[in-house]
Amino acid sequence: MKTASICTIGDEILIGQIVDTNSSHIARELNALGIQVKYMTSIGDDRARIIQELGQCLDNTDIVIVTGGLGPTKDDITKDALRELSGSSGYKESAEQMAHIKRILGARGIPMIDTNRAQALVPDACSVIPNKLGTAPCMAFYQLGKARTSALYSLPGVPFEAIGLLPDVMADIRRHFSLEEITHHTIVTFGIPESTLAKQIESWEDALPENIHLAYLPNPTVGVRLRLTQFGGKADFKPYIAQLQQILGDAIYGEGEDTLQSVIGAKLRAAGKTLALAESCTGGHLSELITSVAGCSDYYKGSVTSYSNEVKMNILGVKPATLSQFGAVSEPCVREMAAGVLRALDTDYAVATSGIAGPGGGSPEKPVGTAWLAAARKLSDGSVQVATQCVHFASSRAVNIERFASYALDLLRRNL
Repeated sequence: MKTASICTIGDEILIGQIVDTNSSHIARELNALGIQVKYMTSIGDDRARIIQELGQCLDNTDIVIVTGGLGPTKDDITKDALRELSGSSGYKESAEQMAHIKRILGARGIPMIDTNRAQALVPDACSVIPNKLGTAPCMAFYQLGKARTSALYSLPGVPFEAIGLLPDVMADIRRHFSLEEITHHTIVTFGIPESTLAKQIESWEDALPENIHLAYLPNPTVGVRLRLTQFGGKADFKPYIAQLQQILGDAIYGEGEDTLQSVIGAKLRAAGKTLALAESCTGGHLSELITSVAGCSDYYKGSVTSYSNEVKMNILGVKPATLSQFGAVSEPCVREMAAGVLRALDTDYAVATSGIAGPGGGSPEKPVGTAWLAAARKLSDGSVQVATQCVHFASSRAVNIERFASYALDLLRRNL
């Protein structure tokens, strides 16, 4: 199996001034080709370090993809480092890239200057993959590394330019390397912590064939994704997935890129049912998740963000006695919130949240991170059935809100 390194160049990444999004895009593309990414590294604007670390990557992997350091300013030194690393004797002009530079500058009404012309100059040992979206081309070098079999691709760091070049880079890799296949299949679970989940499926995982690898990918909003990967050969994950479903049951809610909100949306649309939300502690985050799914207008009517008790009473119909006796963060309150918004917006289903996100506002009886959740549904006789759940978390305000919303969605999913 071919292996790869992904390297970003620039002090701005190392000091946290910008976030590296290029590497994740590149890794996904390489993985889809059946290439295993072994290393990801960031290198500062230091010529000697660039040469040293890229040389090590070339010695240890078949393909190296570099982004950054190709701009027209003095701190962009990648090109000169690659000239030395590749053994180039000098520079040559890429006529095709120069044509793109002239087109780009002309469209913007910018006169050509020396720094623009310099962008079309590349080490004479490289092949050029023209960049149609910017001025710096992709430079491709072959027969590098200690075995003289490795290739290096140097892309600009601007994300839309780097991503725009990836199809051509991947096509070039396919031409130069004989590639094996990597197959993935992801199962998405919710409601079981990663450590508990690992213990629960330990025997199943131990029985997987040696060429199938399992990865745990936890996320407080999505749940724990279980990714099966097979290196080489034709993969058939169905028997293993069937076994997993027997173990985990309805903790499994989807596959691939499914989310709680997308699965809920698909179920509501298929059944021709509608949804409303009554949010307090989640402050609109539930609505944000629901409306992140394209086509949600087919089933989602709207929400009431009832942060104050006045709104809970006057809009949702929560009884004053409920609030005085039990408080806003209580099972009776969320029951009445869910039933109230369901009737107010005339929907088939509703979800309500009320809790203490923090950092203040807690008490010994109801500490920070406590929330009551409710999922209501209208029955055929017009009555309303409500399921509730109390959750406790000990995270930051933002993470608590995310978890409240996710568990509220999962409560709805289990009661659809």
